[in-house]
Amino acid sequence: MAVTIKRAALIVAGLGVLSFILGVIAENKKPEAGTPIPGKGVVICKYPRDPSLALGYLSVAFLMLSTIAGYWSLFYPYKGKSVPHSVLFQSASFFVFFNIALITSGVAATLLLWPTITEHLHLIRNVHHNPTTTCPTAKTGLLGGGAFVSLDSALFWLVALMLADNARHDHFYDVEKHSKAQVLPDGC
Repeated sequence: MAVTIKRAALIVAGLGVLSFILGVIAENKKPEAGTPIPGKGVVICKYPRDPSLALGYLSVAFLMLSTIAGYWSLFYPYKGKSVPHSVLFQSASFFVFFNIALITSGVAATLLLWPTITEHLHLIRNVHHNPTTTCPTAKTGLLGGGAFVSLDSALFWLVALMLADNARHDHFYDVEKHSKAQVLPDGC
């Protein structure tokens, strides 16, 4: 089974949708706060079972896989024919969407990792020397926002893939037309 542009697009879209779904579920499962347990000069925060950590990290992993697959799909030599990178980047629209896809991937990773790591640190460092602590959790809404940007990133990779496919077809058409023009003798 050879890799086709359609299969590459399905892989990128599927991984992006998985990242989105896991990010939204992580946002919905995140606990609102922990329970403070006072001690001698310290407060120990007890948090309920929190699946948002695993879901957040899985969402980031699928985002990275979607980004890698999206990047790889742009430059893969489909049907054994490769196109020079310079040909792809001559298209202004491809250049713009390629950069937007890279930027949104980075923003999505930031929005997914920030609350996930913060929540992880809250669970690990649960002993506080401030007796008035309220046992906080990570900021609400960042995981959900990161999930939506993750889906946007996958969609931008798909647009860039369509533009790369158009540039490939134009390049091969020009190469074929140019080679036929050289084969025909003058005066025919």
